[in-house]
Amino acid sequence: MTLDQLQIFLAVAQHMHFTRAAEALYITQPSVSAAIQSLEEQYGVKLFNRIGRRIELTLAGRMLQAEAQKILDSVELTERGLRELNDLQRGELKLGASQTIGNYWLPRFISLFKQQYPGITVDCTLGNTTEISEGTVTGLFDLSLVEGEVEPSILTSLQQTIVGGDCLQIVIGQSHPWFERSTVKVTELTNTGWVMREKGSGTRQQFEQVLKQWGIELIQLNVILSMKSGDMVKAAVESGVGAAAISNLIITKELRLDMLRCIKVTGLAKDTTDANSLSRPFFLLKHRERFQTRICQVFEQLLVSG
Repeated sequence: MTLDQLQIFLAVAQHMHFTRAAEALYITQPSVSAAIQSLEEQYGVKLFNRIGRRIELTLAGRMLQAEAQKILDSVELTERGLRELNDLQRGELKLGASQTIGNYWLPRFISLFKQQYPGITVDCTLGNTTEISEGTVTGLFDLSLVEGEVEPSILTSLQQTIVGGDCLQIVIGQSHPWFERSTVKVTELTNTGWVMREKGSGTRQQFEQVLKQWGIELIQLNVILSMKSGDMVKAAVESGVGAAAISNLIITKELRLDMLRCIKVTGLAKDTTDANSLSRPFFLLKHRERFQTRICQVFEQLLVSG
């Protein structure tokens, strides 16, 4: 049966008259009769008893009336829900973000979005660049944000757009031997312990690339700790266990309070990356083929314009 047939049947059941039902629906009386006849023949039941010039519902008609009303009520709620989604009155946005972005850069945009669209639920999951990019491919996230390089095999399924960025700083804590110094030579980097982010982290990826430009392989560093988040790295460095390359977004307060200090690296070849300009972009990732809802489109525009 079709929704049109159910609507016609309910109109007849309401008016108990074929012609008045047709007038209410702005269709012809033969169309109404044909729809009712089709239902009766399709299921082998009588929906109306015809008694003289009037009609009355049969047992099958009364059952169909109750169920048809439920169906049409459900359809109406579904249509209203779709309209509300389109009008951004309700819905869900599933975000994935790498640790630094999710903890320090993204919250401002989520707050702005929620102020404008309070009915939208925002669910944000944090992970490293590898975890988040893989989740975007599999559909775990509608949109995601990472600061590291995405594996080429994964990137073929994704579209990426630069929406922001930060800068890595090499920092040490108060009890570190370098704390009273403002510079160290590149050859001295192998003389201290290092606290690193875990494999798959965008921060680690970039620092490894910069080290190679400086002529240093990661294996040459004394890596004493590998941590899952930038906050963990920061806490370890504050305790004086070693040095670390960390986002400037994470250490604003600690630098102001002199709990951490930035170290400039000198003695670099002219064609290598300057230690004071370790900038990196933040990438917005989305699947190339999956449909993007208006919710996604509006949030993306907020990031791009922000």
